[in-house]
Amino acid sequence: MTTRPDLLARLALHAQQRAQAGLQRRLRTIDHVDGMWVQRDGRRLLSFCSNDYLGLAQHPALIAALKRGVDDDGVGSGSAHLIGGHRSAHAALEEALAEWTGRERALLFSTGYMANLGVMQALLEHGDVCVQDKLNHACLLDGAQLAGAELKRYPHADVDAAARQLANRGDTPALLATDGVFSMDGDIAPLRELSALCLREGATFMVDDAHGLGVLGARGEGCVGDAGLSQRDVPVLMATLGKALGCSGAFVAGPAALIDGLVQFARTYIYTTAMPPALAAATLAAVRLAQSESWRRERLHALIVRFRQGAQQLGLALMPSHTAIQPLLLGDASAATEAADTLEQQGLMVTAIRPPTVPQGKARLRITLSAAHGENDVDRLLEALSRLPASQPV
Repeated sequence: MTTRPDLLARLALHAQQRAQAGLQRRLRTIDHVDGMWVQRDGRRLLSFCSNDYLGLAQHPALIAALKRGVDDDGVGSGSAHLIGGHRSAHAALEEALAEWTGRERALLFSTGYMANLGVMQALLEHGDVCVQDKLNHACLLDGAQLAGAELKRYPHADVDAAARQLANRGDTPALLATDGVFSMDGDIAPLRELSALCLREGATFMVDDAHGLGVLGARGEGCVGDAGLSQRDVPVLMATLGKALGCSGAFVAGPAALIDGLVQFARTYIYTTAMPPALAAATLAAVRLAQSESWRRERLHALIVRFRQGAQQLGLALMPSHTAIQPLLLGDASAATEAADTLEQQGLMVTAIRPPTVPQGKARLRITLSAAHGENDVDRLLEALSRLPASQPV
């Protein structure tokens, strides 16, 4: 009989250790959603943890487009894009996304995670170097490691440190990848400085704009456009469709050479079923609304200002973010969990973010605002936060 350790037993031990440390993740089911209100465990809660930044997820135009798409094409696409799953709805959405972001071409992926893995696996080879911000999303980090590249991580938003890492490998093909808006901190990467660095060093620049698309820029084109950067400055752009656009999926946009190469070599594109064409039709409706209804961004930004001003008056330890992501730093993981539970008792749903998602000592409430919120909603949240003893600066 072999004495080889059992993998399931080891996994169970790791889960037990996480539970003992008070860091166990819980899956809780939402029974019904009505705008920013959710029904969970028999309670109606006002949500401040949704990424539906423009309030489009339940928009009648999206629902109507989805239903028409189902009537025309059915529910599923039936196969991968390259086999027979690529429909006219997909093509129309890709064209609209390319135009919106100022790129030659765009390519749809099933998720943002798959998009980033596919891009890095197609671009990077063993021996290449991938330089990344230490606070990048997990899929960017995983993508570099799975591609076999040397992953070099620089301190958050430290352009000089990124420059040193590129200079140390000056003869090696290099990709510099960063979140545009950082999902846990809500701040924006120094895109202009990083772009200039990449142009100077001959490195390819990639931006994950999952939390900027639809929210930033004059037409909602995202943080790259808001920074005044073109395709030449940022040749690899990824963004998701399940946040500000209220749908699901992701895309990569850039020069034709990039998209043609992804079609040939991105395994997460080639070997998976295409998104339902009806979903692509609904997403196209969302793109048009995000572009034409600028009042949604204006309302969202007004609510952000209101919330930050109120938090400042209360002395709350908000992190320096001017996006829809407004983290309240509490430090201790148990304090964050207790604060979230207390808010839920008052009818508010706010997520506690704890290690390992964030560094030790950086646990927080991750508050997200939406154009679907009202001023009274923000004021209600501020009042509840003011009564949290753990909400004072750490």
